[in-house]
Amino acid sequence: MEFVALALIGLVSGIIGSIAGLGGGTILVPVTLFVGLNLGMIPDITPQSVVGLSVIMMIANGLGSTLSYMKVKTIDYRSALLFFAASIPGIILGALVNKSVSLSSFNLYFGILLIILSTLLLTRKYLKPIRWFVDNGKKIKFTDPQGKTHIYGYPIWFAILLSLFIGFTSGLFGIGGGTMIVPAMILLFLFPPHVAVATSMLMVFLSAIVNSVSHISLGHVPWLYTIPVVPGAYFGGMLGAYLNSKMKSDTLVLVIRIILLVFGLRSIYEGIWG
Repeated sequence: MEFVALALIGLVSGIIGSIAGLGGGTILVPVTLFVGLNLGMIPDITPQSVVGLSVIMMIANGLGSTLSYMKVKTIDYRSALLFFAASIPGIILGALVNKSVSLSSFNLYFGILLIILSTLLLTRKYLKPIRWFVDNGKKIKFTDPQGKTHIYGYPIWFAILLSLFIGFTSGLFGIGGGTMIVPAMILLFLFPPHVAVATSMLMVFLSAIVNSVSHISLGHVPWLYTIPVVPGAYFGGMLGAYLNSKMKSDTLVLVIRIILLVFGLRSIYEGIWG
């Protein structure tokens, strides 16, 4: 029964994660902990093992999504590679810190992080565009499939520092980095939402490979549970990328916002009263 539950969790996490550029870990981690511990379906699951499962899942989810986004040409490869390379030291440090985090602390801090990100996106329309990063950084021009040209960008030094921090949270929570880099790209660097999501998924794929090495070496990966999760996440990633290409930018941001808010509140509840 737990294999069926994990396969469904992998599929849904892959679809939603790919649509929003979150990598699926944002969905898989709290849902697996809830199904495994609260419902008692996976009694041997722990924060460490669910993070290990999440990073393996994100390799499959990231690969499926990236291949799909490559076809529609919405990936900013240079930005993805820069963000990824700068995040590597943070990923390794986060994985080491994860080893000593309790379940209640994990849920509480994870939930707070998601609420902060959701709030930033919730107030996006009411905030003036922050043009400082574009005006004082490397400018990038992108023409979307509809023929509309977008200008976005960032200072290299700031992108490196931000990626280090995002890498740390990725290694600590097993969320792939997309949960933070997508809002940052949209709010600070003025990326078009579809480009932000596609670029994030390439970064998620590359980061998950490094992240998995750290968690495998620490013995955090429950290999038996990867059997149902990985195929679901791979095909979910491809389906999510397809759905993303059919959605309007405002709809996409709304989806990201709702996902972060719901699971953030759930994690905080579990951290305090669970």
